[in-house]
Amino acid sequence: MRATNRKRVLITGGAGFLGSHLCEILIAKGYEVLCVDNYFTGTKENIAHLVGDPYFEMLRHDITFPLYVEVDEIYNLACPASPIHYQHDPVQTTKTSVHGAINMLGLSKRINARILQASTSEVYGDPKVHPQTESYWGNVNPVGIRACYDEGKRCAETLFFDYYRQHRLPIKVLRIFNTYGPRMHPNDGRVVSNFIVQALNNNPMTIFGDGTQTRSFCYVSDLIDVMTLFMESPAEFTGPLNAGNPVEFTISELAETIITLTGSRSQITNKPLPHDDPKQRCPDISLVKKKLGWEPKVGLEEGLRNTIDYFDEHLRCHTKIKNNSNP
Repeated sequence: MRATNRKRVLITGGAGFLGSHLCEILIAKGYEVLCVDNYFTGTKENIAHLVGDPYFEMLRHDITFPLYVEVDEIYNLACPASPIHYQHDPVQTTKTSVHGAINMLGLSKRINARILQASTSEVYGDPKVHPQTESYWGNVNPVGIRACYDEGKRCAETLFFDYYRQHRLPIKVLRIFNTYGPRMHPNDGRVVSNFIVQALNNNPMTIFGDGTQTRSFCYVSDLIDVMTLFMESPAEFTGPLNAGNPVEFTISELAETIITLTGSRSQITNKPLPHDDPKQRCPDISLVKKKLGWEPKVGLEEGLRNTIDYFDEHLRCHTKIKNNSNP
């Protein structure tokens, strides 16, 4: 017999950027949380404030291997999401998306747990449709350096919908667009974290390409909000569902905004655009507004201020630790 009536939730990748925020929110909502992570990109620092909470449990595990636990819901967030990290070991990246999905879907089937897949806007590749709707099939290079992540996530979506059709598994597939906020990895190579770290250190700010390419940026609290709303929505609404902020900015505009907010002395430098890097990326969020009544609330400047404050404190703390460790 269960010792508590709280719903028990498994979060893979729970010590990562998004996962740690999700752990925090679900505990606040009254859930029991089992956080699973292999610490490839996640850190114990992200979840340290939760350790000791009676409704939080941490398990070190790689989801490319089967996992046998008893839970009511599963959020599958495990996979390196930045190009620097997912290209470090591309075979393992694909295995995490594909083998990991198979293992989590198998667990979901065994225990009859609802499961949400954290998919990505990368399934659209370098899009020829703008903004991107859920019905767009994408423009992905299947043999490029980004394919380990792009195609891995596309295959994971295929598996989720095949389990749904074949086994009537209760699935949710969420396509996450660029998300930023506190607890991003400072060396993950993503544009927001790159720019903020460079600006705070007054280092040259690197723009790949001419800076006219566009992105839309969703603050982490908005993303976690839509993720939990989607999980709680009626079972017949499976997605795929776009989640992101539809307001576009050029990379140059983002750089200039961060320089202004930090008061940085950084100068902008340009380098060649990486292979297969998308020129435009922006979600059409008509479906999520219609189905869940959701739209982002945090504007770019407000979100950037919060993120800059986090990185400023993080960098100061780590500099102090480094200095104190020197003889």
